[in-house]
Amino acid sequence: MDTTALTRCAWAGSDPLYLAYHDTEWGVPVHDDRLLFEFLILEGAQAGLSWITILRKRAAYRSAFAGFDPEAVARFDTDRVAALLTDPGIVRNRLKIESAITNARAFLKVREEFGTFDAYLWRFVEGRPIRNAWKSTSEIPATTPVSDALSRDLKQRGFRFVGSTICYAHMQAVGMVNDHTVDCFRWRELGENEPLGGETK
Repeated sequence: MDTTALTRCAWAGSDPLYLAYHDTEWGVPVHDDRLLFEFLILEGAQAGLSWITILRKRAAYRSAFAGFDPEAVARFDTDRVAALLTDPGIVRNRLKIESAITNARAFLKVREEFGTFDAYLWRFVEGRPIRNAWKSTSEIPATTPVSDALSRDLKQRGFRFVGSTICYAHMQAVGMVNDHTVDCFRWRELGENEPLGGETK
């Protein structure tokens, strides 16, 4: 399919990597625990940075963090942290690196309790995506009552770098919410089987 003439969300810009992410990943419902963990770590790494910066480092992150296997990351020790701090392919921030390990351990505890992290996470939207109908990106909120609740619960479970803004970005990325603008071709594609409604505008 020729996608050059398609209308997209304004934030997608023209970078090929960003376009591919917008067209194939952003807003697509994710139910795979490893990918959910990947997005959780990458969203935390993004704090204070642009998402395109993280996308460009994604391959390096996958290599550095054992393919985002939470069991492997949970076993990282101080020597591994020291090595990661010298890795130019990732964001060399000690707090973010250590939080990834902390979050891996918390992730495993959630999985023990709920069977999968997927089962835990999707409860916050009653198991189905929230489909919004924003006319422009300026209307899209940075946080919502749902992301507030998710953030609070994750923090109580020991997660770090999970403020409400990060949680909402995570929800958008893994398709818990369809925040493509209504003029974007992906809004209709992703929402064909979903009713409108959800967050209060």
